[in-house]
Amino acid sequence: MLVRVRGETVGVQRQYTGTAGRIENSQVAVYLVHATPRGHATVDRELYLPRAWTDDPERCRRAGLDPDGVRFATKTQLAAAMLERFWAGGHTAGWVTGDGVYGGNPSLLSAIATHATGYVMAVSCRTQVRTTGGKFRVDVPMRKVPRRGWQQLSAGAGAKGPRRYDWAAVDLIPTHSAGTCQLLIRRNRTTGEVAYYRCFSPRPVALPALVRVAGTRWRIEETFQAGKGLAGLDEHQVRRHTSWLRWVTLAMLAHAFLAVIRAGEHYEHPAPTVLIALTCNEIQRLLALPAAAPNGQRDHRLHWSLWRRRHQARARDCHYRRREATT
Repeated sequence: MLVRVRGETVGVQRQYTGTAGRIENSQVAVYLVHATPRGHATVDRELYLPRAWTDDPERCRRAGLDPDGVRFATKTQLAAAMLERFWAGGHTAGWVTGDGVYGGNPSLLSAIATHATGYVMAVSCRTQVRTTGGKFRVDVPMRKVPRRGWQQLSAGAGAKGPRRYDWAAVDLIPTHSAGTCQLLIRRNRTTGEVAYYRCFSPRPVALPALVRVAGTRWRIEETFQAGKGLAGLDEHQVRRHTSWLRWVTLAMLAHAFLAVIRAGEHYEHPAPTVLIALTCNEIQRLLALPAAAPNGQRDHRLHWSLWRRRHQARARDCHYRRREATT
């Protein structure tokens, strides 16, 4: 999401944006992120065009869009189209995850299940689910989970330690022709905050597997932060659709380039315990050093890189020990 002031920019209108946390003149896009244990990067994108744009041929024409080829599509429809392109390209993914906008759309969930792919999608507390006891809002089964039904599990490593929450799963009546459906519940032991996920898997899986997928959703936010901070994903000053596609695609490629280097370095040259593994940020700093720079300048830059990684490793270890001591 990108906040814009001028209404001539393609796709801009007053709409809610998570970047600002309120309704603003903004441009909204849907991105598909591919994440593996070795790294993550954006692999596809679609610009969301509100009805005020798709119903105005002249406005579309001024923004470089073909009015005859433009049709209104919701964010979930854009997501489904990108997933279909991903699968049509011969790629596979074990799971799909996303926020409540996508978790609340039955058509998208059915499309994912049709490809024998599991999903762990966030849903709002108002979402209705079916259990053997009837149809309820998701917060009703949560209140019936016995104390022994909760497990404290980590959803992944965070900046200050493992992201530990209380988790529980409730079996749901299957909504697809094959596979198992469950309601995954996450509870923050400190604040009491509760989150819900609708889950499907082609075959039965254990609770830790669902928790791991739910935690993978943080990779989306990390990818956006890296794309904006390292590749200028949100720094374009363009008006037309073609220009937007070019800029965003180049930014995606730039971040993917850093992610591939990072994955290769982690595999071929694992970092010692006294250093954190090379990050995309650190790789960008090293690549910014001119190849023809004097040896003294290059040695100085490498020295500071090692110092940062050593300092960050110490800070990480301290945060982890403190977190473990308080849980």
